[in-house]
Amino acid sequence: MYAAKSALLAMLGLTLASASAQAQDLCQGFGPQSPRDIASKAGLNAAQFSFAPPAEDLNLCNIHTHTNAEHKGPGFSILATGDTGGYLCNDTASLSAAELDDPSGGHGAYHNVKPGDTIEVHWVYSSCDIAPGKGLGSCLSEACANPQLRVETQVFLLVNDPKALDFADYAYDGNMEGGLHQPKSLPQGNGTPVVYAGSTTGPSYDQQTCSPYQVTWSVRPQCAKLDIASLHRWASAHNPFEEEHSHDVRQLVTAAELLSPIE
Repeated sequence: MYAAKSALLAMLGLTLASASAQAQDLCQGFGPQSPRDIASKAGLNAAQFSFAPPAEDLNLCNIHTHTNAEHKGPGFSILATGDTGGYLCNDTASLSAAELDDPSGGHGAYHNVKPGDTIEVHWVYSSCDIAPGKGLGSCLSEACANPQLRVETQVFLLVNDPKALDFADYAYDGNMEGGLHQPKSLPQGNGTPVVYAGSTTGPSYDQQTCSPYQVTWSVRPQCAKLDIASLHRWASAHNPFEEEHSHDVRQLVTAAELLSPIE
């Protein structure tokens, strides 16, 4: 068996020692991680937890964005160049000059974005009895330190076009439904969301430093165009999340040991 494994690794240009070292570099003992390629269902992380309830049965606790898609998907599969990482919407190169014109002249209220950028928006939900607010801390409380978390996700291509989608339609403005904090709506018509077990994201985590939080992800597989001016309006209206810039991304998790299998 050892000889057969050695031969297989040799075919892959690896040695047993290097494969072992690579595995040791991964964070150990954590549950499945995010972000991931949602077009791939493969995963070897055996840690299991129950999926969080549907979004309408939870409290919205936070809305924020990342510049470049953290996930990779059918509609956002172009690897971004530069040091930031992440993925771009497939239609990025086909935008018109008018769509790429910056209506704010680079001085919009929402920073770290411009026309032509891809952003991934996260609507974060919690099972705790809390009110929406700033950061992940708004999703838990002293009385509810281990909530079920769910993130509804949509990747947008930012354009200068008032006929494109308006972020105000997906924002939170104190609206309640069934006694729960909810956004006005969630994006529709961008494919059936891929639901999987993962973790929180953000640039403080990678494959060596894993997130301990358990998150049910629901990621729409296609991009949609969003009017960038509506994002600037959201920031200038002093949203309750105190979000005024788009965040960096966590690099794509590719190690099967850190990914859950998608059914």
